[in-house]
Amino acid sequence: MVNSSDRKDGDTVVIDREVVRVRKTSPKYKVLLHNDPVNSMDYVVNTLRKVVPQLSEQDALNVMLETHNNGIGLVIVCDLEPAEFYSESLKAKGLTSTIEIES
Repeated sequence: MVNSSDRKDGDTVVIDREVVRVRKTSPKYKVLLHNDPVNSMDYVVNTLRKVVPQLSEQDALNVMLETHNNGIGLVIVCDLEPAEFYSESLKAKGLTSTIEIES
């Protein structure tokens, strides 16, 4: 690097610029569980734990209760592919599930 005191007329000064990269994050999706009058509470909790292994027993219970009390419950927020997988897996086990983009 050239100090201004070392510079003579005609010298070129190079200024390093830090390159800042902005990474766009992909949108997240909510996997929603809808209440139904068919499946038992125990079945819903067990199915949630099988389909979404990262849910603890307490988490699955909370999702089931939220769904039971409000008609709809938030299962998990994740990328699109896993969200589609979880929702389809819940449907395959007789539960009603949808996904929507997280706003």
